[in-house]
Amino acid sequence: MLKFRKQLKYALIVLFLSVTAYSSPIIYVNQVGFDPKSPKIAIIGYEGKLPSTTFAIVDSESGKTVFTSKIGNAESVEDWKLGKLYYKADFSSFQKPGNYKISVKIEDQNYTSARFSIEENILAKRTISSIVHYYNKQRANTTEELQADKNMLLFGSSKKVDVHGGWCDASGDVSKYFSHLAYANFVSPQQTPLVTWSLINTSETIPKQLTQWKIKDSLDNEAIWGADYMMRCLSDEDYFYMIVFSYFDKNPAARRIVGLHANSVTTDEYQSAFREGAGMAIASLARISQWNKNGDFTSKQYLDGAKRAYAHLLINNTKYDDDGKENIIDDYCALMASTELWIVTNDNFYKEEARKWAHKLENRMTDKGWFRSNGGNRPFWHAADAGLPIVALTRYLKKETDSKEIALAKNVIEKALEYNLAVTNNVPNPFGYARQSFLFKDKIQDGFFIPHENETGWWWQGENARLASLATAAIEGGKSISLQKNSKIKKSIDLYASQQLSWILGCNPYSMCFLYQFGEYNVPYMHSNYGHGSEKGGISNGITGKDENGDGSGIDFKIEDKGNEWRWTEQWIPHSAWFLQAITAMVKP
Repeated sequence: MLKFRKQLKYALIVLFLSVTAYSSPIIYVNQVGFDPKSPKIAIIGYEGKLPSTTFAIVDSESGKTVFTSKIGNAESVEDWKLGKLYYKADFSSFQKPGNYKISVKIEDQNYTSARFSIEENILAKRTISSIVHYYNKQRANTTEELQADKNMLLFGSSKKVDVHGGWCDASGDVSKYFSHLAYANFVSPQQTPLVTWSLINTSETIPKQLTQWKIKDSLDNEAIWGADYMMRCLSDEDYFYMIVFSYFDKNPAARRIVGLHANSVTTDEYQSAFREGAGMAIASLARISQWNKNGDFTSKQYLDGAKRAYAHLLINNTKYDDDGKENIIDDYCALMASTELWIVTNDNFYKEEARKWAHKLENRMTDKGWFRSNGGNRPFWHAADAGLPIVALTRYLKKETDSKEIALAKNVIEKALEYNLAVTNNVPNPFGYARQSFLFKDKIQDGFFIPHENETGWWWQGENARLASLATAAIEGGKSISLQKNSKIKKSIDLYASQQLSWILGCNPYSMCFLYQFGEYNVPYMHSNYGHGSEKGGISNGITGKDENGDGSGIDFKIEDKGNEWRWTEQWIPHSAWFLQAITAMVKP
C-alpha cells in the first residue's frame, strides 16, 4: 500500500506538471541555488504569448520583492514538440545572498517558482557531504557481498580471487564495473575508476574548503576505499578485472568476474583496456600514492600497481580492445594515466608517453571543432564522459612546460569549447542543454540527446553525467586557456556550464531535481539487492530523447515504464562523480 501511494504521488506530480503547463505558466529553476557572481537564469514556460513582460525575485521569508527585470523573447524548441513557448528570466546581476522564489504576475494572479538560494560556493558547500554519503552507502560491504566477493570465480575458470570492496554501480544494479559497455568500443563509460579519481581530485583541489566543511576525512576515506578495490582487481598478470557481475540474481553466489556483451551475455574477456577503465584506474592509483595514507595497501603498492598496469597495457592494450583498435577513449584515458604517472615520478619516460597520447588526442580534432572517435568520420559523442577529452588535456597542462606542447593542447581545448557553444546555440535552446554531433545511419547530424540506435544495440539513458562532464570541461578548459582575457567568450562558457548544472537541479521541462533529496521534486525511490537503493546525494539518469526515436530526437521522461523506467530514474555512480568535479571546479579560483 505504501509503495502504491508513492507511485500515485509521483504520477500525480507528473500529471499536474503536464496539465498545468497548458493552463498556467510554470517557472523552471535550479532548485538548490547559485553563487552570487554566477549566471542565474530561470525559464518561464507558457502555452502562448505571456501578457506580462516582467518577473520578480521575492524573498521567500519576508515575501518582499527584491529584484525585477524584463523577461526574454519567446522561444520554442521545435524538436521537443511540447507545445510551449519558453521565456528566459535572467537575474545574473542580482547577487545578494538569501533564499528566494521567482514570481510572475498574470491577470492579477501570482505564479511562483520552487525555492532556491544564493550563497558563495553553495553547490559544493551544500552537496559534497551528501555525495560522499551516497558513495559510502553504495559500498559493496554487506555480509553477503563481502563473502561472495572474497572468493570470486573468474568466468569459465575454476580460479578464485579476492575482489571485495568497491561500489555498487547503480540504485538498481549491485554489480561492480570498471566499464560495462566495452563490446560497443565507442561508448565505454568510466565507472568505478572515475569515481575514485573524482574523489581524489576534489580532495587535492579544494582541501581548505573541505576541511572547513568537516568533510575532507570522509571524502579521503572513500577515495582510499576505491583505490583498495582497484588494487584487488589488479591481477597477477598485471591487467585489471573489468566486471563483477551479479546477473541481477538475489543469490550472491551467482556473482562472477566477467566480460560483458549486450543483453547480459557474459564472457571471459574480463581484461580491461585503457578505455575499459584501466586508464583511469592507473591515474587514480598513481595520484593517491602521493598521499602517504595507507589503506589495505601502502602508497608504494599503489604506485607500483599503476606502473605495472601501464607497462602491461603498452604491450597488450589492443588485445583487450574488443575490435583490436585503439580509439579516442583509449587516447584520453591513457593520457590521464601517463600524466598522473609523470606528475608523481617526474620520469622522462612518462613525459614522452603523456605527450604521445596528447598528440593522438589532438590529431583527432576536426576543423569543425568536434573530435573524431576513430579513423573515419564518426564524431565523438558520449553519454557520460563527453567532457573527459578536455579534462584530460587540462590535467596534462598542469605538468607540461614546453611552450609548443602547451600551445598545441590549448588550441585543441579552445576549438572544442567553441564547438560546444556553437552546436548548443545553433537552434533555439532556452534551457541551454548541451547539444552534440553524431553519426546516425551514415549521416552526421546534431541533436539534443544521444541516438538511441547506437553501437551498444540497446543502451540509452538520461545524460546527467554527460552534462556535468561538459560543465567541468567548460570551467576547467576555460581556465586553462585564460578566457578571462576575452570576457565575451568567458561569459558564454560560464553560462553554458551553469545551465548544465541547473538542468540537473530542476531547471528542465519536467521540473525534476535529479539530485536525490534536494529541491522540491525528485524521482521515486528505487530499491536494489542487499539493502542498496536510492540514496541522498545520488543523481538519477535524467531526461532522454523520445522513446522509439532512433536518432534521439524529441524529449521523454518516465517514472513508470514496465521495468524500463531505469533509463530515466535510476541513480548511477558516474553522475555524481562528474557533478562533484563540476562543483569542485566552480570553487577553485
